[in-house]
Amino acid sequence: MYIPKHFEAPDRAATLDVMRGYPFAMLISTDADGSPIATPLPVAVVDSGDETTLHFHVARANPQAALLSANARTMIAFSGPHAYMSPRVYPDLARVPTWNYIAVHAYGEVTEVLGDAAKDDFLKFLIGIHEPAYADQWRGLEAKYQTMMLGAISAYQLRVTRLQSKFKINQHRTEAHASMKTIYAAGGPDERALGAWMERLGL
Repeated sequence: MYIPKHFEAPDRAATLDVMRGYPFAMLISTDADGSPIATPLPVAVVDSGDETTLHFHVARANPQAALLSANARTMIAFSGPHAYMSPRVYPDLARVPTWNYIAVHAYGEVTEVLGDAAKDDFLKFLIGIHEPAYADQWRGLEAKYQTMMLGAISAYQLRVTRLQSKFKINQHRTEAHASMKTIYAAGGPDERALGAWMERLGL
């Protein structure tokens, strides 16, 4: 990802906040011919301070599962808030429209979670994040049904070896910041989220 210096992430904590706040990401691999294959999916982010691990699963029938199990090159792309920006934010007319956004690309090594017991632990981990109340219902399902469901998925962990973060919010155009904040404050969820990031970044 092309990242001019003025659009670099302010710190690691900001990058992790984007990943956790926008967990529906795009899993991207390349096949034997070098062609890309992608799957949109939810990703759970675990960070110990020294290491970041991403947890996810795909349908076993998904062709990308075979690539992941073979340790194909893998990247997970997180898309944070994004919004159109009109040139009317500038005090002069010699300007053009742009699109502001926050994006994170995580690269790493993939390990498959093998065995029903390990996959069951994996699912309970995800349930604990998204809907803890569902845990009792899952435990109460017939063992045969649970085994069938576990067999239909392939679960993975990606140990992050490289993170790229781009916070493109017109940081270098200070003359537009006041107007941007006004417009974003009156906008939809993405605009308001970008406005909140402007405040966090001290713009």
